[in-house]
Amino acid sequence: MKKILLVLSVTFLISGISYAQNQEEAKNVRELGHTNQNKFKQMYDEFATPNMYRTGSGAPGPAYYQQQADYKMDIELDDKNKKLSGKETITYTNNSPDNLEFLWVQLDQNMRAKDSKTPLIQANGVDPATTPGGFLTKYLAEPFDGGFNITAVKDSNGNPLKYTINRTMMRVEMPKDLASGEKFVFSIDWWYNINDHVNGRGRSGYEEFEDGNRAYVIAQFYPRMAVYNDVEGWQNHQFWGRGEFALPFGNFDVNITVPADHILDGTGVLVNRKEVFTKDMMSRYEAAKKSYNKPVVIVTQKEAIAKEKTFSENKKTWKLKAENVRDFGFATSRRFIWDMMAVKIGGRDIMAVSMYPKEGNPLWEDWSTKVVASTLKSYSRMTFDYPYHKAISVHAKNQGMEYPMICWNYGRPKPDGSYSDRVKYGMMSVIIHEVGHNFFPMIVNSDERQWTWMDEGLNTFVQYVAEQDFGEWYPKALGKDKKYPSRRGPAKKIVPYMSGNQNFLSPIMSQSNNIHQFGPNAYSKPATGLNILRETVMGRDLFDYSFRTYSQRWMFKHPTPEDFFRTMEDASAVDLDWFWRGWFYTTDYTDIGVREVKKYVVSKEPNEKVKEYAASVGAKVEDLGPLVYMVKEGSEEYETIKKNGNIISDAKTLKAYLMDNFSIKEREKLKQPKFFYEITFEKPGGLVMPLIVEYTYEDGTKETITYPAEIWRKNDVEVKRAVASEKAISKIVVDPKQETADIDTSNNSWPQKKKLGKFEQFKNKVKGQ
Repeated sequence: MKKILLVLSVTFLISGISYAQNQEEAKNVRELGHTNQNKFKQMYDEFATPNMYRTGSGAPGPAYYQQQADYKMDIELDDKNKKLSGKETITYTNNSPDNLEFLWVQLDQNMRAKDSKTPLIQANGVDPATTPGGFLTKYLAEPFDGGFNITAVKDSNGNPLKYTINRTMMRVEMPKDLASGEKFVFSIDWWYNINDHVNGRGRSGYEEFEDGNRAYVIAQFYPRMAVYNDVEGWQNHQFWGRGEFALPFGNFDVNITVPADHILDGTGVLVNRKEVFTKDMMSRYEAAKKSYNKPVVIVTQKEAIAKEKTFSENKKTWKLKAENVRDFGFATSRRFIWDMMAVKIGGRDIMAVSMYPKEGNPLWEDWSTKVVASTLKSYSRMTFDYPYHKAISVHAKNQGMEYPMICWNYGRPKPDGSYSDRVKYGMMSVIIHEVGHNFFPMIVNSDERQWTWMDEGLNTFVQYVAEQDFGEWYPKALGKDKKYPSRRGPAKKIVPYMSGNQNFLSPIMSQSNNIHQFGPNAYSKPATGLNILRETVMGRDLFDYSFRTYSQRWMFKHPTPEDFFRTMEDASAVDLDWFWRGWFYTTDYTDIGVREVKKYVVSKEPNEKVKEYAASVGAKVEDLGPLVYMVKEGSEEYETIKKNGNIISDAKTLKAYLMDNFSIKEREKLKQPKFFYEITFEKPGGLVMPLIVEYTYEDGTKETITYPAEIWRKNDVEVKRAVASEKAISKIVVDPKQETADIDTSNNSWPQKKKLGKFEQFKNKVKGQ
């Protein structure tokens, strides 16, 4: 018991001294009380209360439901007039516990209607100078008439239904309320003028080539059911052009009629392949199903070139069926080259597919399908096995957009076939990103209209992992580069954004249409935050397990941000409320540094603070028990002790304490430090982060210690750490590998680096050129 009592006496002494000092300071300053502003406060104020639909663990609850919308469509492409028309029948199943008075349908093409309000919400002044094309578009061009023309809305018996169009939303009124568990069948006939997507008109449309041919990438092309859920009822926010889509899952049976010399692919299984494929195409397709390393060309460049002048007057219908998808897209052209390759995912063969005009070669035939295959492997490892039978990458100029099983991607060589590394990596990265969207949000079906980061940010994070995987699996693709040059992911790459003008920064948790700097906010910052969690805060094992748990819990369902936040904590036992609040709900930044370093030596004599404390409690110093006294650098006693050598090895008080409290074996293991430091770390920035410190000793050795973020839990401004060492510390660096997105590294080192003047900075810059 003596050992415990002695330890307690020292502990109470130190606590008593600190308490007395704090009380004395409190007498001098009296402030008003305050609410809990602690950065580690739990997020009950920000999060919705868990319920039977969504649990506190972040998993779907026992009463979770989601609606279903099934489509049967007959679509026809009028290539001559650049027009698309369709007849669709929707079977809507009400799985909610509510009776529905009406249905909401999305009319996204109405963003391009002549009377669209979308251009009017953009604040723009007169440009001092602009290109002739920009001048034409801004001041002289007639609005493009690309909105839906709804020609009929009927029930299953052919009776007209009342409907109201409010810009990009249409309310359909049913003869009676749709009760829980019931289905309602209705049809819509429509057509619209297809837009030229190359010249600034949207995520889908056509590219017209000099020979008069067009390549079509078609999406958002049909009236689509809006989401009805437990969070907000109907999600009927208008489509202003930026916030993308919220859609229910369903089954699709789609017949698409195009010119007979076109080839076509899209969402779903091609059910009449033998009718639309030639014998040669069928033979090549069968070979592609057995090729795992090299794509097999289904339609060759020579064959595509031969069709450029045909402009067939005949028609051909391609039939596609898809189950449990949230959307549908397709691409068609007579100019497409088509290749495929099998990739093994979870014991199943998936077809990686590419479609591209000759303008994409040689870059596309070399890499597109291989990138698709690599992406499916990486994402499946990080989330769940890819459940669909194919993934298609379509080359479309200036495009990067995604739909179930199909996406369009940019990246075009020069006319002579040459291309830079920038073009190559840009093409590879956009393919990885858009193919990755099959997982987020096509399967993990978040609401893009509200929370862009839930699909773009999560997807960009996994994109970074997939890019690094691709570099390892295909080193020849990197050429002289040793590592894939990812644009987003590492913490240091977000620093310019995080340190920007606060007037033009938005919290990640902002509705998509209200975001400043859309790319950094919705893509880069969330992705970087997740990378910091994975590499620095949680570690890969805990993070990856939790991320997979979220992905698998919510595949083919509709998660909210809170479902993600809660699941990451539920599956890891890591309290991350401090991280979500700072990184996602604020525009705070990281800035952590070394404020002060004090050196101490051990003394035989009690210092002034100990004497003062003993007097305050009416005791003698010797009554306090055996103590080790510390003397701070700068005092006369410190210099004397330092001159005579460290006395720790023969200090009677220390020896007595060791003899009384430790066995011989325990004493043999005890280190006897010669150097003592009190290091004060400061945090001028608002964000909480782990305190990563690299200590360099005078013999050149280094040691890195990561103090958990919770070190800031009681003092958000500064913390002190006492360090006892057998070797003298020569240098201290905070965040040596730039893992926390620290925006100001000028205070990260001790001794502090000398700040260079502008002339010295210029000289160094010139030397580095």
